[in-house]
Amino acid sequence: MPKLLLATNNLGKVGEYRQLLADCGWELVSPSELGLSLAAEETGDTYEENATLKALKAAQVGGLHALADDSGLEVGALGGEPGPRAARFGGEGTTYQEKMSLLLERLQGVPPSERGCRFVCVIAIADPQGGVRLCRGECEGLVAEAPQGEGGFGYDPIFYLRERGLTMAQLSAEEKNAISHRGRAAQKARQVLKELLHEHQQRLRATQATD
Repeated sequence: MPKLLLATNNLGKVGEYRQLLADCGWELVSPSELGLSLAAEETGDTYEENATLKALKAAQVGGLHALADDSGLEVGALGGEPGPRAARFGGEGTTYQEKMSLLLERLQGVPPSERGCRFVCVIAIADPQGGVRLCRGECEGLVAEAPQGEGGFGYDPIFYLRERGLTMAQLSAEEKNAISHRGRAAQKARQVLKELLHEHQQRLRATQATD
């Protein structure tokens, strides 16, 4: 089974992808499991640029197909902020608890009807030769008045799903993966990985035929 390097040191994200891409035909491995150190700078202005930068760096360093993502929370009342800079919102080194507190402070007094937001995730799958394929997923919601729930990670406790009456952090892992931005992007990525696996198997057969 070919290895797919997950270009993240976030253990929560590694676990989530192993659920989302279970039985995809690839063995998902983390940088730490391979003894690798990955530190691609997120210098792009879009999710696509940042995901591509990270995936290409991981594929180059690991010599394997690599998967990276970039995701963010876009709040309409804040002009789409924090967007691709969601992980750096409030400054480097701030916790997500601090980031959420700052975001809620900026939305103080904004009525529920104007607290619309969406999660966006773009997955990039890169090969060691420099090829990249992109998959995008989105999920619509509202910014909650206060954090609720212990599950998930990042901004999940303040991402309220109107149709469920719960925040993303109050869902089970299975429920979240079925509707989340990352879950939707991963469904598209699963199809890409299926195509890449087919190409990989064809190359193996061609190599064996010439031996």
